[in-house]
Amino acid sequence: MMDKTWWRGGFAGCFSAMIWGIVRAGDLEWRSSVPLPDPIGVAAPFAGVSGGALLVAGGAHFPGKPPWEGGTKVWTDTVWVLDRPDGRWIRGGRLPHPRAYGVSLTRGDRVLCVGGGDRRGPVAEVIALQWDGRRIRVQRGPDVPEALPVPLALAAGALDEAGVAYVACGTSEPGEVRASARVFSWDPASKRRAWREWPPLPAEPRILPVVASASEGFFLFGGAALETDGTSSRRRYLRDAWRFRPGTGWQRLADLPRPCAAAASPAPVVGGRIHLLGGDDGSRVGFQPPAAHPGFSREPLEYDPGADRWTRRDPMPVSRVTLPSVPWQGRWWLPSGEMRPGVRSPEVWSVGEAGR
Repeated sequence: MMDKTWWRGGFAGCFSAMIWGIVRAGDLEWRSSVPLPDPIGVAAPFAGVSGGALLVAGGAHFPGKPPWEGGTKVWTDTVWVLDRPDGRWIRGGRLPHPRAYGVSLTRGDRVLCVGGGDRRGPVAEVIALQWDGRRIRVQRGPDVPEALPVPLALAAGALDEAGVAYVACGTSEPGEVRASARVFSWDPASKRRAWREWPPLPAEPRILPVVASASEGFFLFGGAALETDGTSSRRRYLRDAWRFRPGTGWQRLADLPRPCAAAASPAPVVGGRIHLLGGDDGSRVGFQPPAAHPGFSREPLEYDPGADRWTRRDPMPVSRVTLPSVPWQGRWWLPSGEMRPGVRSPEVWSVGEAGR
């Protein structure tokens, strides 16, 4: 399983970039790109597009001992910038403080970094990152939303077609003790900086769901519920699916073929279909020995919103969880992330229709 208590220690093993070139998996074409300069990689960074460039900011990794040897997790603040797909990463600046496990959304020419947290726990802060071609500018103020009503990490979010930002579920407490079903939105057209709260997800509170936005609404899939006995907690992996529309509220959809948590989010939408790229299905929780963990699921799940139908697709070339996905240059980009518990990867991949 992934790092269970994300502000407690671990190790990020170094895994050299694999050169796959172009790989076809079902209807998707996978391309490897320039890896991050960080040889370890990070889990749960913020990512988006500004100034025409791809930004990857913050994240967490384990530069010392592995988690099964009592290592310590480190949160990072570096903002990396890639100006073109065949370019090179440069260090563009830093976050105000190290941060990871938040929601990142590209709005206009800025990347909104919503919530997340550090070694002390979740935060409510919202900032915007903008690349001016020379350095990263960190912005707060009139046209950046206020802090969330509550601290929130391990949540998921997406922009709908009107540019309204949605953020859902996650946790407001240090450690994986209690999950949330709360849902917030921010509409820049309203000229208000405050977040609006909607009726909560009418299902179990959860962390690490996968979300997507399509013309049919805001979608939320899977995640992990938290069960506690007062002294410890464990994850229970979920496979329910939901759609939210402001006019009609929540609607239950067809269940996923298998549980899925922490897959790249927001889920790429390609050819009108929503693609859940692997994720953690809980089948290898407690795998021993941890150093030999084979990785998370490589099975993509494709959802057809019009037919409310799921299809299992051909295996992906990589195993990844706790990472963002970013539409850029006509494809969806997947920077870094976790390949197996406690082990990150600096690799950067993109997915899209063949030939694009």
